[in-house]
Amino acid sequence: MAMLPTTQNRRFRMPRMRWYAWMLLILALGYGLAFVMHWDDRARLWLQEGFESKASRSASIWLPDYKVDIDAKVLPGMEKHEASDLSYNPVTRTLFSVMGKHPFLVELTLKGDVLRKIPLVGWSNPEGVAVMKDGLLAITDERQHMLTIVKVTADTTTLNIADFPKYDLGPSENQNKGFEGVAWDPARQQLLLGEERPPTLYTWKSDGGDVLKGEKQKVRNDSLDLRNLSSLSVDPRTGHVLALSADSHLLLELDEHGEQVSFMTLLGGMNGLKDTIPRAEGVALDDDGTLYIVSEPNLFYSFRKH
Repeated sequence: MAMLPTTQNRRFRMPRMRWYAWMLLILALGYGLAFVMHWDDRARLWLQEGFESKASRSASIWLPDYKVDIDAKVLPGMEKHEASDLSYNPVTRTLFSVMGKHPFLVELTLKGDVLRKIPLVGWSNPEGVAVMKDGLLAITDERQHMLTIVKVTADTTTLNIADFPKYDLGPSENQNKGFEGVAWDPARQQLLLGEERPPTLYTWKSDGGDVLKGEKQKVRNDSLDLRNLSSLSVDPRTGHVLALSADSHLLLELDEHGEQVSFMTLLGGMNGLKDTIPRAEGVALDDDGTLYIVSEPNLFYSFRKH
């Protein structure tokens, strides 16, 4: 005759059942977080990086070799303006960023000091900036879905959108998550455009000046496994692209075929960072290979290769 479970047995089984339930919940949450953050892709790329030859590493930007040099420097007076995007000017050896909340263009030294602020009259929400050549800058407006090519000189004190050629970027799948990233590719004489979500790349050919030819062309890319796309930068030395994601806390290096080459995690304790970069919105490389990042609301970082 089967014996009924005693109170003592039930007391023993109940905690074990709860323990299994908690374990299953933790595993499910861990899997979900890994899926959202693309940790499986990062692990695969990390393993792939280990097999790269020294020649391959030297022919790329190779983000694992970068260590923070300036960590979370505060851009004074910018905390209410939300820094977006970043671009390097090789002629002046300065950086340009746009502020989206109260539209203006800011010029910075390579140490993150503010040189000047240039009001952007007529822009609604500038999110992307790219230094082209001969003083030309491309600025994207996420709210207006528009790209404008402006001329900036040492004497420029204000910019009015009505004075410059404008290009319609067209609708986005998510109208509130339009074009944020823009970068100039000098070797191919074209702009590289990045749609925030879903992360998508486009190219748009230029005549070398402020005239864009034809229409923007979508770039097929299966390696852009990011939660969102915040900023783009093209390295003129290698032709490789840096793709920044604020939501993924990640910087990816892509080769000329769009394949992932290396990555850098923007979390505290990685690459010398004391704390996690809160919301990385802009990335740029100078001609010495120094890497710069700006984060909302007003933080500045630089990284050097070691």
